[in-house]
Amino acid sequence: MTIYMTSGTPEFMESLKEKYAAEGLIAMHGQGNSLLLHETAGKTVFQTPRRYEVIGSSGSLSENGYFVFNNIPVTDEGRPVFEHRFKDRAGAIESEPGFIAFRLLRPLDSDTYIVMTEWSESTYYTRWKNSSSFDKAHSSNRADAGVDNTPHIFSSAPYVTTYTTKDKN
Repeated sequence: MTIYMTSGTPEFMESLKEKYAAEGLIAMHGQGNSLLLHETAGKTVFQTPRRYEVIGSSGSLSENGYFVFNNIPVTDEGRPVFEHRFKDRAGAIESEPGFIAFRLLRPLDSDTYIVMTEWSESTYYTRWKNSSSFDKAHSSNRADAGVDNTPHIFSSAPYVTTYTTKDKN
C-alpha cells in the first residue's frame, strides 16, 4: 500500500477530491496549508505527489477526523533501527478512546518518515499525549530510559503537524 500526498489551497484540494470522488481521497486542512491524501495499492491521480510506503497500519482512515503527523527525519543508516522500534508497538494506541487509525509511512523521496494517527477529535489526541499510556509507548525510544545505545539515527529534529478534515477558514 502507498500513500500519496499533494498540497494546495483549500478550494483546489476540495475540487480535486470531488473530481476524483471514486478514489476515496481525504482533504485535510492545517495551519496555513491544506493537503490531499490518497491511500491506494494502485497509481495515484496526482501529478507530482509526495510518496510514502505504508509499513505499519491499523484501523481505516476516515473522512471526518483529526490527523496528527509526527514528521521524523531519519538518516539512511538509521532507517532499519527506526523501523525496528515500531515492530514492537502493536496495540500501543489502538485501545485509546477516540483512536481511529495509525499509519507508519516510509518516505520514498525524502528522509522524513511520518507517524500518522487519526482521532475522532483533537481532545482525544491531547488526552492520550498527556497520559501514562503515551509515556509508556514512547519510553523505549528515549535515551534517558537506558535502552538507546544506538548511534544517532535522526538527521534533524522531528516536528508535528495537525490537520482536520473540515476547513476552519
